[in-house]
Amino acid sequence: MEITTILVFLSCLISLIFLATVAWALVQINKQLSPIGGTPESFLAKLRLGLRAIDKQTSHLGEILKKINPNLEKIEGGLEQLAKNLKSK
Repeated sequence: MEITTILVFLSCLISLIFLATVAWALVQINKQLSPIGGTPESFLAKLRLGLRAIDKQTSHLGEILKKINPNLEKIEGGLEQLAKNLKSK
């Protein structure tokens, strides 16, 4: 056998070993992550359900805050004056 043939064979063998190691590691990672988010009863599914509920319950706040913010900006200077008055007492 030529040296080139041996090197090609070894390169292929090392590549296969590397790919097998990566595949094994991915399977192990999947086994660890499956209890977290793999089923409808998992922690991640419950978290997603709770976040969706919060999103629906607070979806109307954007419109309300657009109305409230200008009023808050108007009283901002008064609050600084009030804080100064309270500190001086």
